[in-house]
Amino acid sequence: MRSKLFVPASRPELFDKAMSSAADALSFDLEDAVAQSQKSQARALLARFLRELPAPDKTIVVRVNAFGTDEFGADIDALAGTRVDIVNLPMAEDASAVIQAIARIETLQTSSRRVGVLLNIETPRGLRKAAELARSHPRVVGLQIGYADLLEPCGIARSDRDALAHVRLAVRFAAAEAGVAAYDGAFAAVKDADAYRAECLMAKAHGFAGKSCIHPSQIAIANETFMPDAAEIAWARKVVSAAAIADTRGVGAYLVDGHMIDKPFVERARAVVALADKFATEVTT
Repeated sequence: MRSKLFVPASRPELFDKAMSSAADALSFDLEDAVAQSQKSQARALLARFLRELPAPDKTIVVRVNAFGTDEFGADIDALAGTRVDIVNLPMAEDASAVIQAIARIETLQTSSRRVGVLLNIETPRGLRKAAELARSHPRVVGLQIGYADLLEPCGIARSDRDALAHVRLAVRFAAAEAGVAAYDGAFAAVKDADAYRAECLMAKAHGFAGKSCIHPSQIAIANETFMPDAAEIAWARKVVSAAAIADTRGVGAYLVDGHMIDKPFVERARAVVALADKFATEVTT
């Protein structure tokens, strides 16, 4: 999910527009984007839309309300029988609570589709326990940063690049320990495309797979940034080819254009090639 577009579940007039966008994933939001007085209506609107939705070419994510709230159970009940690929669980802090939440989320499972869970890391405790949370259950498919909830109560400036880098690296290493993806959080200044692109570039440099979009104008930037560029792809293919030759010769470390290459570099190169091939195939089909 290079790009994941947030769509308030209380705004049905945006649903079809979002489906026709270039976003890899849509994240229908039942949590912060919906006023408390509108939550019941929003979940009914979203459930109806998802039940009538033909097989989409996008990943369908639903951000539910936090586990332990009255709204969480109502959200899961409403989503029964709908097309949901990933449930986004906010305010993840405790592994046992995540396991309990997933026990409820598993009721959405069908024989043809396995529902994954994306955990939001958006509190100091959640950040401290990020690796434990990422490893808490096989259904966890990724970690996502929630910058506003994490930084604002602590008085940490959203513009502090050092703070953002610290958070990203902590989340990325936690996700890597569990073998799942990490996704960067939303950027509220939707008219500042240059700043959004800069955050995408930093997140990519920190190993993130994609970034949230809260406005359609951000989608193209995320899609472009989180794709490897032509030089990266060419280098990765060269490394993969060299690795195949080295394997037949029983060589574990070797030079490619003056760079010493061994297992971790090959693994990264194969991931780059796989990503490039995936989206090249989707474009041609």
